[in-house]
Amino acid sequence: MKLKKPNDIQKLVSISTGFTLALLVMRGLYTGTLTYFFYPWNLFLGMLPVFFSGLLLKEKTFNYRSILWLCLWLLFLPNAPYLLTDIFHFKERPPIPLWFDLMLVVSGAWNGILFCMISLFRVEKFLKTHANTKFVNILMFLLLIPCGYGIYIGRYLRYNSWDIVTNPAGLIKTSTHHLHHPVQSLNVWMFTFVFAAFLGIVYFTIKKLPRMLYTTRQF
Repeated sequence: MKLKKPNDIQKLVSISTGFTLALLVMRGLYTGTLTYFFYPWNLFLGMLPVFFSGLLLKEKTFNYRSILWLCLWLLFLPNAPYLLTDIFHFKERPPIPLWFDLMLVVSGAWNGILFCMISLFRVEKFLKTHANTKFVNILMFLLLIPCGYGIYIGRYLRYNSWDIVTNPAGLIKTSTHHLHHPVQSLNVWMFTFVFAAFLGIVYFTIKKLPRMLYTTRQF
C-alpha cells in the first residue's frame, strides 16, 4: 500500500513538535533525568483538536458525523493552549543552562498556540460553508471562552477532557459552583476571559496579518 505524502500542515506540525521533542531528548541524555517529560503526552493531547478538525473538514455536509467531530474538537480544544501554562514549570535547574530550558518551554508553548490556531481556522472554514460569515466570526471568539475555562480547570483543578465521561458529576458540580458564585470564583473568570482574549487576539492577528502585509500602506 502506497503511503500518502504529508501535507504542508502535517509537515509544519512535525517540524515544530520535533524541535521540542529533540530538545527534550537532548536534555534527558545530558542530565539522566526525566524533568519535563510530561511534554510528549501534553503534545499528543494538544494535537487532538488538530486531528478532529481535520476529520471535520472532510465532511461535505452538516450531518451527525460533523456534529460529533465538532463536539470532540471543542472538548479537546483546551489541551492545545494548555501547553502555554507549562511555562509555570520553568525554573533554573543546573547543570542545564537557563536559556536551554527557556527555549524548551517556549517551544512547547508555541506548539500549543500552533495547534489551537490550526484547528480554529479549520473549524471556521467548515462553518463558513454552512453559516453566515459574521455569525461565524462572533462564534469563533465565543468558543474561546469555554476553552479558557477548560485551561483553568485543567491547570488548577486537575480536570482533564476524559472527566466528562469518567467524572461528569464532579465536573458539573464544580462548574455549577463557578457559575452560581461568580464573585467567589472571580479568579476563575478573570483567568478564563483573559486567556480567551489573548487567544482571540492571536487568532484575529494571524487571520488579518497576511492581507495587511501586502497592502500599499506602511506602518
